[in-house]
Amino acid sequence: MSPSADTVRVVAAALIAGGRVLIAERPQGKHMAGRWEFPGGKLAGDETEEQALVRELREELGVELLQGRPVVGLRHSYPDRTVQLSLWVVERFRGEPRGLEGQALKWVEPARLAEQDLLEADRPFIAALVEWASTPTAREDFHGRRQ
Repeated sequence: MSPSADTVRVVAAALIAGGRVLIAERPQGKHMAGRWEFPGGKLAGDETEEQALVRELREELGVELLQGRPVVGLRHSYPDRTVQLSLWVVERFRGEPRGLEGQALKWVEPARLAEQDLLEADRPFIAALVEWASTPTAREDFHGRRQ
């Protein structure tokens, strides 16, 4: 289903390291400030999801995407906007994530994500990440060694 003109297209990243997932707190001055989310942002112009993800990870966290894949997409309606959101699992990246927009960051085990004050649009992603974490290869690093 293609998005309507009033739908905001967003890509989000579940950065994975050491079996944990990175989440970011929305900074003051932004819509829904203080809530937690998976890092990412709006697609600009005719960007592909991957192009937007590369840009957003660089701008928000100062990291370079090395390997990522889309895992689930959804549409969520808030009272003031509708978002079409695509979650990518990012298992390989270069650099140490930093909150370049003033946002707090924290690493959370997938099974503990439901305890976080995540945005409603991001909450359906929890089940996909818990399922990912239960797969035999989930805790292998990119060289195939167990972490």
